[in-house]
Amino acid sequence: MATSFKEWPWPLQALFYLGLAVVVVLAAFYVPGSPLASVRSQLESAQTEMKPLEADVESLRVYKQRRAELQSDMDALQKQLATLQTIVPEDKQADQFILMVQRAAATSGVTIRTLTAQAVSQQQYYFEMPFEIDADGPYYSVLDFFSRIGRLSRIINVGNLKLSSLGGHNSGSKFRVAPGTSVNGDFTITTFFTGSAEQQVSASQKKPAKAKR
Repeated sequence: MATSFKEWPWPLQALFYLGLAVVVVLAAFYVPGSPLASVRSQLESAQTEMKPLEADVESLRVYKQRRAELQSDMDALQKQLATLQTIVPEDKQADQFILMVQRAAATSGVTIRTLTAQAVSQQQYYFEMPFEIDADGPYYSVLDFFSRIGRLSRIINVGNLKLSSLGGHNSGSKFRVAPGTSVNGDFTITTFFTGSAEQQVSASQKKPAKAKR
């Protein structure tokens, strides 16, 4: 004898309703024209479009890492450039340079009698700025002065060096000298600067052209 659905045990009723819900949901997903089927189609389409985007994102991660490396290299180059601009500045900075030389002389116990600026010489990529110096002091103080000159922040060349002894009574000096002074020196110190871009172009344009054979 058949029993009605209401007389079924409640676990069977719950299982029946669960199965019915699954059937309805699956039908809604796969029956053409249903809203859920449309959403499912859009979801599959979005997933298909997302795959190449994920590949692009993965490739861009490599560029992101490379960008960090390039930024680090750029920072290092900026520091090197700042150091080079201190060693060979763009401008003459003649006043600062003279003060550096005079400070080195005073620290070493050397007296600079005259410091005369000479004509600036144009080279291909830089400019030379020479000074003629007449100085005197104790022998080891003069050596210390040249040593300090070599340790200054700017590049300096020393040339045309002429050292002479002042004798026991400093009779060879044109100036009144301090006790212990034994050496007089005449020499040329040359420092360098790059000049502006316009100055470099002007310097290159002033070079005479080679004669054609």
